[in-house]
Amino acid sequence: MKQFKFFRLYTILFFTLTSSVVHAENRDISPSFNINKVIIPSAGLGTRCLPWTKSIPKEMLPIGNMPAFQFIVKEVLNSGIYNIIVIANDNKQAISHYFSHQANFENILYERGKDHLIVNVNKIIDALQFSYIPQPELLGTGHAILMAQDAIGYEYFCVMWPDEVFFTRPALGELIEIAKKYRANVIAVREVPMEHVSRYGVITIQKELEENVFEISGIVEKPTIENAPSNLATCGRYVFSPTMFTALSLIGPGYGGEIQYTDGLCKLIEMGERVIAVKLIGEQPHDIGNTLGWLGANITYAMQHPVYSSPIKELCAGLLTK
Repeated sequence: MKQFKFFRLYTILFFTLTSSVVHAENRDISPSFNINKVIIPSAGLGTRCLPWTKSIPKEMLPIGNMPAFQFIVKEVLNSGIYNIIVIANDNKQAISHYFSHQANFENILYERGKDHLIVNVNKIIDALQFSYIPQPELLGTGHAILMAQDAIGYEYFCVMWPDEVFFTRPALGELIEIAKKYRANVIAVREVPMEHVSRYGVITIQKELEENVFEISGIVEKPTIENAPSNLATCGRYVFSPTMFTALSLIGPGYGGEIQYTDGLCKLIEMGERVIAVKLIGEQPHDIGNTLGWLGANITYAMQHPVYSSPIKELCAGLLTK
């Protein structure tokens, strides 16, 4: 069984590499900087949020009165991107159902005078183009990105992990500006305590280009404190050149026997591409990929909400005095 899995893996890599060569031969030498597509890998099982995710995609777990994925989509829209490519299998149909018009449901709400309750989500549906690509086998984060190669073509593109949520900040738009300024790949990073570096991919800084903007020479995945090159960890927002597809095609299985995007990023640097890290100052992403993070995100959101904040603060104050 294990041999069969690796046979399938290398078969996928072979055809992906062939596709990369075809793209390179049939496109202009310089890829387009008209960045208007984002890949959102969402095919994972969500094991850190079980048993909820047995029936509910973790991307659709609520934060306040909205599913978490709606915050991701709002950030995309506020960053000037209008084409969303979701990597998702049949177990994530709740995402496509939510982000599409439901005529019968909407007619019933209209007849009952409650159609105003879905005005905001319908505005998002009308403003964006959603497409869905399956990932038949869960062979890693890099493999998920590879699934969208034909949909992207030969142009720069964005990647977002839906586990990392901003409530108001269009972080992706900030990265796009830096990518266009330096004509380079760009990743978002945040400062983490040194005792937590073993949880993340941590960057190796080559030089500082401007305040909080660094050119990097590599990423170390989940290093020990002693081996960590910095305390700046990746945090789920990226802008890549199409060469990233070639880089991912050239690497083999890495951590966990899967194709990891961090290995592809290191290969990208090895191939001579510039990769720039932007240290996020201000609002930091909320990691909702685990139960504690999801609970914390809900508490933070409620405390900041113009309608819910006062009653929630009263509720919490009452609980804390007991």
